[in-house]
Amino acid sequence: MKTTGGMGDLDLARRVLTTEAAAILALVDRLDSGFETAVQMLYECRGRVILTGMGKSGIICRKIAATLTSTGTAAFFLHPAEAIHGDLGAIQADDVIVALSYSGETEELLRLLETIRRLGARLIAITGSRGSTLGHAADVTVESQVSEEACPFNLVPTASTTAALAIGDALAMALAARKGFRQEDFADLHPGGKLGRRLMRVEHLMHTDKDIPAVGLETPMRDVIYEMSSKGLGMTCVVGPDGALAGIITDGDLRRHMARMPDILARKAGEVMTSGPATIGAAVLAVEALHVMETRKITSLPVVSGERRVLGVLHLHDLWRTEMF
Repeated sequence: MKTTGGMGDLDLARRVLTTEAAAILALVDRLDSGFETAVQMLYECRGRVILTGMGKSGIICRKIAATLTSTGTAAFFLHPAEAIHGDLGAIQADDVIVALSYSGETEELLRLLETIRRLGARLIAITGSRGSTLGHAADVTVESQVSEEACPFNLVPTASTTAALAIGDALAMALAARKGFRQEDFADLHPGGKLGRRLMRVEHLMHTDKDIPAVGLETPMRDVIYEMSSKGLGMTCVVGPDGALAGIITDGDLRRHMARMPDILARKAGEVMTSGPATIGAAVLAVEALHVMETRKITSLPVVSGERRVLGVLHLHDLWRTEMF
């Protein structure tokens, strides 16, 4: 189908994507020490990070604020028009303001400059014009200039907002790395949804207390088999007199031993168990536990403390029931 400009829908879509991709790639070589200064400023921030911008820039600000918050940096969006009509109290001296304006001449933003300077807050500008009023007023400027918009009329902010968003993402990721933000930290901030389930810790999924299959070294094999059957995990932990994990017995172990131990029912757990089994800690992420199971081709993992005391048992089915993948 043809558009009003005579270009087909697919051709126009491809042009938009190509233009926006080119705009981002052009930023790579233009990044300079100003970007590093901006990251350092955000890293040293003792207050909040405040994103502000009008119109579509404001929408980009909201997304950047959300990305910063989800990676460990307290950030929020302040509408510049509302700020000058009563919300200026949101800005404090310890804050860092990140202002987005492609032209660098957005009136509502410029009216904030006096307050920012009076309070002593720091200012980072993301703008397409270093020589603009905003660019000159900022402590550091990160340039987001694009050669053209993806709009057929070169009017609607498209490539320019994409470029600003990409710079915001780059700042957030660099800052997270500078802070040593880890996968475990991400898990703590994302407890809900599919992503949250993937990042759940073993301690939230494992079988504990009376649901842990466990026997002693001297437990007769008849009782071992009963324990395995009643707990339904296809295995049991074998613990020593000190309460530490000594080994495990699995359904597979029973099948293998029956072929070469006709008197297996007359044996004790300590004679049949596999010593030194794979274990995992309670604070490990579920995705890591799954990797261990798949690598070792096992279906159960004892969860132990630093003294190898059994805290629980994690079964492969527990992971799949979370619908993580």
